[in-house]
Amino acid sequence: MSIQTHSLPNGFRIVTERMPSLKSASVGVWVTAGGRNERVEQNGIAHFLEHMAFKGTAKRSSLEIAEVIENVGGYINAYTSRETTAYYARVLAEDVNLSIDVIADILLNPLFEQKEIDVERGVILQEIGQALDTPDDVIFDWLQEQSYPDQPLGRTILGPAERVNSFTEADLRQFVSEHYGPGNMILAAAGDVNHDEIVAQATELFGHMPASQSPSETPALFQGGERRVVKDLEQAHFALAFEGPNYRDDAIFTAQLYASVLGGGMSSRLFQEVREKRGLCYTIFAQAGAYGDTGMMTIYAGTSGDQLGQLAEVTLAEMARAASDINDNELARARAQMKAGMLMGLESPSNRAERLARMVQIWGRVPDISEVVQKVEAVSTADVRAMAAHMARDARSSLALYGPVENAPSLQNLRQKSAA
Repeated sequence: MSIQTHSLPNGFRIVTERMPSLKSASVGVWVTAGGRNERVEQNGIAHFLEHMAFKGTAKRSSLEIAEVIENVGGYINAYTSRETTAYYARVLAEDVNLSIDVIADILLNPLFEQKEIDVERGVILQEIGQALDTPDDVIFDWLQEQSYPDQPLGRTILGPAERVNSFTEADLRQFVSEHYGPGNMILAAAGDVNHDEIVAQATELFGHMPASQSPSETPALFQGGERRVVKDLEQAHFALAFEGPNYRDDAIFTAQLYASVLGGGMSSRLFQEVREKRGLCYTIFAQAGAYGDTGMMTIYAGTSGDQLGQLAEVTLAEMARAASDINDNELARARAQMKAGMLMGLESPSNRAERLARMVQIWGRVPDISEVVQKVEAVSTADVRAMAAHMARDARSSLALYGPVENAPSLQNLRQKSAA
């Protein structure tokens, strides 16, 4: 079997997958800590910490961190999500050990120099400004906030500018001490890799870390709500969300298939009805995302202010219609798209490494892809219709509107019309 796992005595986990046809590899450390692990006064610090990891260590400057990987033709980066922070690299096979050494260095030995904190603070404030100037980005933050108000899961990953302006070295080190213990770390590697060599190196680099326990997460509660921000923009941005299954619930596959039927591509119901037949928008899509204890089915579209009401009503009408007439052919197409997406993604070592880490985080193991395909195949047309009916009639919902939206119908009015 090409997938191998190992756990160090302190809880640090290693998972690898050898891909014999490759001469390169993707490797990284995934930390089970993100935006939802922040207290309100820490909002944005997980992302700030990700930035600071590249700003210098006890043995490498920020330039040297970049150069040591790029000198061998590699690539190094990181990202922060609501439940994870990842530090990863793509390199040739002979440089896997080097990339692990660099990633361990930035995780275990960051300097957090004040001058670098101040420089990166400015960079992040620019990033926040850019997000606020990008309507089809910021609207999803508002939608998240309305769905999970006054909860860690509802807060923006970047954090508010006033928080970012206040973070200190002590704040960064406190978050590291709370959440960057070995039990929260997974080293994942895929490609031309040697499992035993990686385990030996991980033992040397991470084995000395004392076992620790992180604070428990605040359970998420989807509450729903509405936010509209009126602004003189060319387009009105519309984002609608319904509570969905969490990623440990097999119903997530039903939700993902329903999202595909509803708005997953050019043949989807919303694309055909809203864009192709009525010409109400350029972009419209649906997607189903999930967290450890909740999920969100999201619909997004951009249109003109005077057509927003019609677009919203048609969208809800399509959801109501789907509850009674989704057919076997539509489900078969969605199933084929989902399976093809999974299998095509496995051709990339980066996607494979990401999947390895994610599966270990969720299940403590890496299910064979055939197990996942079997669960996708098990979803019936009746299952999808039932989920469509629940979301159209019973599920809580959230709405975010941005742009020339002063005359847009309220969420309550939309739900009442769709139920009539």
